[in-house]
Amino acid sequence: MTIYIALDDTDMPESPGTGRLARELFNLLEKRYPAFAITRHQLYVHPDIPYTSHNSAAVIHLHSFNDADKDRLFEEIASFVKSHAAPGSDPGICMAEHDLVIPSIILFGKEAKSTVLTMEQANTLAFHTGTRLIGLDGTRGGIIGALAAVGLAASGSDGRYIQFGNIRSLHGQAEIHELKEAGIISVFSTDGRSVHAGNVHFRKFPQPMRINHNPVLFVSEDRGSWNLERRD
Repeated sequence: MTIYIALDDTDMPESPGTGRLARELFNLLEKRYPAFAITRHQLYVHPDIPYTSHNSAAVIHLHSFNDADKDRLFEEIASFVKSHAAPGSDPGICMAEHDLVIPSIILFGKEAKSTVLTMEQANTLAFHTGTRLIGLDGTRGGIIGALAAVGLAASGSDGRYIQFGNIRSLHGQAEIHELKEAGIISVFSTDGRSVHAGNVHFRKFPQPMRINHNPVLFVSEDRGSWNLERRD
């Protein structure tokens, strides 16, 4: 079983982004909990939605552990995010077990990619589903993206991995076998071929998409090598 921990609206224009804060929290949690991935989920970009740069949320994935620890874990996460979020931000966090993320939450996440949603909708849905959701400062508007990101992560086929295996140890380019050794399950071309050999070029580090709960990389061919096709 997987537990999802989502963060949103933790940053300001001059501060590191929510993805950076999620990695800091991940590094803290993995010392005591079975943390194994972080995914980034793109939400709706619209003039009526306040956001800092791209309106994306981050989700930390943990393997399940003792039920008695979950309330303590949520309190620990809330304390960390509240103390580390940028001044002036509107942070929200959400935590849920995969098996308890019902279709209504997944639908909320999918709607958050193309619809302006409200804090009232998020709070009502969390209340009726028993989902841990809290705003920590400012307007607390981050609860919308945090709940949506949990739904999107639970859907299994949304977003991209920004932390998984050893993907962050690769820089600029890598052979297919190195990508798979780093944790990427499969590599496909955008025209449908399964790619098993060759050199892949990418910016910074490879960020595979989340497809059927697995990290899958998409590439396009370019004069005998491959370029990463990054999707939100």
